[in-house]
Amino acid sequence: MPTPGIAESPVNASSRASTPTEPSRVDSSTIWRELGKASFAVISHVSATGEPRSSGMLYIVVSPDSWKARQIATGQEVAVTVPIPRGGILALLWPIPPATISFAAIASVHAPGSVDLGSTSPDLVKLLPPGNESTGCVIELTPEGSFVTYGIGVPLMGMRDAARARARVPVS
Repeated sequence: MPTPGIAESPVNASSRASTPTEPSRVDSSTIWRELGKASFAVISHVSATGEPRSSGMLYIVVSPDSWKARQIATGQEVAVTVPIPRGGILALLWPIPPATISFAAIASVHAPGSVDLGSTSPDLVKLLPPGNESTGCVIELTPEGSFVTYGIGVPLMGMRDAARARARVPVS
């Protein structure tokens, strides 16, 4: 629905109209593969006073006395955005925005030393402080609903067409 007093761009109107019928070029295995390669994510939630907060993968490790460890509770829903760098060598010459994967997740906060490192991914162990693996607070994120992507599964030039570059993929 257009906002009163603001003209709607024909590009936005046509891309919104064609999005629901256009089949997605991205599947959940592509999303999980990209998430597995990422080492950075932004986690957002609403504070007790109603203020939006962002923190900056499916596992993150933080200091037990950090703001994230104190504010994010087990069972809390958080919003996660993972930027995926694009452009390779071209990014050195021109500013190229990253592709993104966004999703809602339920957080599980694990106290320092409570995660059995032998049964976890080696990628998680690499996030823990060397020699002090039992001192980091692990926040586990379980995605739910859909992944909302931009620029995943399309060539770099395809990111110029918003309708082609975005997708919604069920978490599976």
